[in-house]
Amino acid sequence: MKLTSDSLEGHLAQKLLPAYLVSGDEPLLVAEAADAVRARAREVGFTERDVHFIERAADWEDVRAAAGNLSLFGARRLLEVRLASARPGTGGSAVLVSLLERADPDTLLLILSPRLDRDAQSSQWVRAAEAHGAWIAVWPVEPGKLIAWLRARSRRIGVDLGPDAVQLLAERTEGNLLAADQELRKLALLDGRDSGDGGAARAGFADSARFDVFRLSEAVLAGEPARSLRVLAGLRSEGTEPTLVLWALTKALRDLDAVVARPGAAGGWRRSSAALDAAVRRFGRLSFPSLMLRAARADRMIKGRLRGDPWDEMALLAADLCARPAFPAPQSMFK
Repeated sequence: MKLTSDSLEGHLAQKLLPAYLVSGDEPLLVAEAADAVRARAREVGFTERDVHFIERAADWEDVRAAAGNLSLFGARRLLEVRLASARPGTGGSAVLVSLLERADPDTLLLILSPRLDRDAQSSQWVRAAEAHGAWIAVWPVEPGKLIAWLRARSRRIGVDLGPDAVQLLAERTEGNLLAADQELRKLALLDGRDSGDGGAARAGFADSARFDVFRLSEAVLAGEPARSLRVLAGLRSEGTEPTLVLWALTKALRDLDAVVARPGAAGGWRRSSAALDAAVRRFGRLSFPSLMLRAARADRMIKGRLRGDPWDEMALLAADLCARPAFPAPQSMFK
């Protein structure tokens, strides 16, 4: 069966399956899902925990041996397998399928994996996890839902934040839920309250935003110029290669072009579908020749063939994609 982070708690209150696969690249949510499984396992008598980190092919023999060994004291145990890659290889897949298919009431299998792409999701070991247990796919919190997530999180921790403080926390920890949780817990240790104007937050919240090029593409497609420029500045400060940033911007442009030409055929990411819809609605205000010319100018600046700062040109391109141009469209890529 498939579960989500939100449905896991209710599921565990009713039953405990023989195996759980938790996958995703959001450390906080993955860790909390795994903790929930471990806690429930302890409650029903799985008192031992055997952890294996899989970093090379030889590690699978240790897992196979551990699965075949009986507990020294006959206790029920949790066998935890942590994958460094979402592709365990032929040998690793065979071991996982064997563990998932065996019926051992005294062993509960917990597999932790990075995010599974489409090919990995259809692999034999993932299908076995769904058939004999549950797969919890953990996705990052979408930017449009981050404010609601932070409000719910603060209430759970016992922190009373005003709307300005929540907004500030969202801006300073965008893309980094672990940092957001840490900031909330620090505030809870102080007094758990904020006046509502963001004063306490402004004084105490660290700027822990974590940006990636996919968030930049999502922001420009959604037509959010302020957020787009903030992400762009974050990428620059983190030392991201400008070539990769330009690739993300041009991919957003190609995805939009594909959606307009052939609805439903774009190769965009799962989390940017709503952003693509927003971009389609403002399609009539965009000039594709000017956008491509701006991208070409940035490319020439990156390669040193045109004077100028490619980051400034990419900022202009991001504003153009949001249909909020800061300067008139360029007339030439050469000057």
